[in-house]
Amino acid sequence: MSATPSIFDPVTLPCGFQLQNRVIKAAMEENMATHHCLPGPALFSLYRYWAHGNLGMIITGNVMVDKQAMTGPGGVALEADTPLEPFIKWAKIIRSNGAKAVMQINHPGRQVLKAMRGKAIAPSAVALNMGKHSKMFATPVEMSGDDIHDVCQRFVTTAMRAVEAGFDGVEIHAAHGYLLTQFLSPLTNQRKDEWGGSLENRARLLLNIVSQIKARCPSGFLIMVKINSADFQRGGFELSDAIMVIERLEALGVNTIEVSGGSYESPAMQRRNTDEQTLAREAYFLEFASRIAKATAIPVMTTGGIKRASVAQRVIEKGCALVGMASALAFTPDLVKKWQADPSYSGVIPHCHWRDKALASLATMSMVRRQLRRLGNDLTTIRQPSALWSLVLDMLHRKRMTKRYLKEQG
Repeated sequence: MSATPSIFDPVTLPCGFQLQNRVIKAAMEENMATHHCLPGPALFSLYRYWAHGNLGMIITGNVMVDKQAMTGPGGVALEADTPLEPFIKWAKIIRSNGAKAVMQINHPGRQVLKAMRGKAIAPSAVALNMGKHSKMFATPVEMSGDDIHDVCQRFVTTAMRAVEAGFDGVEIHAAHGYLLTQFLSPLTNQRKDEWGGSLENRARLLLNIVSQIKARCPSGFLIMVKINSADFQRGGFELSDAIMVIERLEALGVNTIEVSGGSYESPAMQRRNTDEQTLAREAYFLEFASRIAKATAIPVMTTGGIKRASVAQRVIEKGCALVGMASALAFTPDLVKKWQADPSYSGVIPHCHWRDKALASLATMSMVRRQLRRLGNDLTTIRQPSALWSLVLDMLHRKRMTKRYLKEQG
């Protein structure tokens, strides 16, 4: 029996790409775009740190396929008529030290802030339930057949433009409660037509998007899908559903699967969920990812609170091909270099333990985004930021970005 590879060993993916190691920078929502939803100096500075951090692959923060439907202010969007030069520069920076550049592409669906005044569409008109914080989000409109076909084409267009810009691949975001997750989950997809009901119908949009990107992009272009292992809400998308969808994705030739979980309502990606399933303290979704890896030939990557080399190595030992990290790389962008010098070095991941779980989730994300903005301004990160002050700073930043976005959208 062959020995388990090290996280520092190279790996070849089915599309033919060889990654210099198995540690991947996973996507985070940075909210650091310049004017008109374009990548600019702040993002370029941030990604230079990661580019020279000895990572195997770098996945961008989610790039929207429709700038009228954004996950938040300061987000990046790439549409048919978007200027391509900033994306070309972004890809070159990411690839400057040997890492592969992958663009995560996404549509928020109903997870649109009311203040953004954007398009909040969903498979069914089911509003977010976040208790007293629900009023922060727009009320979604049920999508027509034309809306569904438009979204499908937008994903394909964005992927084709990513090819033009020099990216090595795309990751289609079908996790964390965004639009494609909303189609997959019976809690949010209550349609009675060909897009709802059975799992086959609920997966139809994701499978159509993958098929069309596969047909329109070069054969060596990496196609990844990020999918929930579960919604972590009673009656929602479950592990058995994920395995069935992944079987279909394997038949379509998807190159890599990233396993995550949760949504805004049940943020399991921050180790908070509402269905009382126990998540690990580090590598939250490893048990789910390990079971998925046994059920598919597609290389599997998992993320979720990884900050130590020993835990990253355990991910590989449990059958995953790749290890994804996000928050730890916001605080220590050269964490892999530090591990190579000292395998016992531990990264930093913030936690907020406020009683209000929704507010604690927002505070946790704000602590991470504060570090990303500091790196974008070429400042050192803070290992123990204040949750309250980080939340205040984030709210001020988002208010400025929202004002700019609304002005640019007219």
